[in-house]
Amino acid sequence: MTQDEKLEVLRRSPLFEMLSEAELRVLAELSRARTFAAGEVVFGEGDAGDALFVLAKGEVEVLANGAGADPLALLSAPDAFGEMSLIDREVRSATVRARTACTALQLGAENFTAFRKRSRDGFTLFLVNVARVLSSRLREANRRLAGRT
Repeated sequence: MTQDEKLEVLRRSPLFEMLSEAELRVLAELSRARTFAAGEVVFGEGDAGDALFVLAKGEVEVLANGAGADPLALLSAPDAFGEMSLIDREVRSATVRARTACTALQLGAENFTAFRKRSRDGFTLFLVNVARVLSSRLREANRRLAGRT
């Protein structure tokens, strides 16, 4: 992927809302494009986690061992996943598998450390956006659970 393509992916992602163009350029520079074949596991439940992914194209499914055969979620561009492990430093809480061939930008903990050193304000906005995304997912999970009772 070119830097401009990476930049466009980041611009569309809710995790990077309100960041300046310069901050987005830094993150695009720090990111690594990864491709996954349909059916390929991006990461597994229980794996050590130190990176988040932002889908550029394609779809992934989020699976948990205890949740049965149905995916917990289906994600497509510009959705992000894997951010929880950056926040809590815990192992992955679910498996993410490519549903279709897909491309994602990977940003690791070391990338965010470098970003924090270059832009404290941008890093703070990123954390606020992560909190918003996680809150939204929790609300949705609560709604689904309430519907099952």
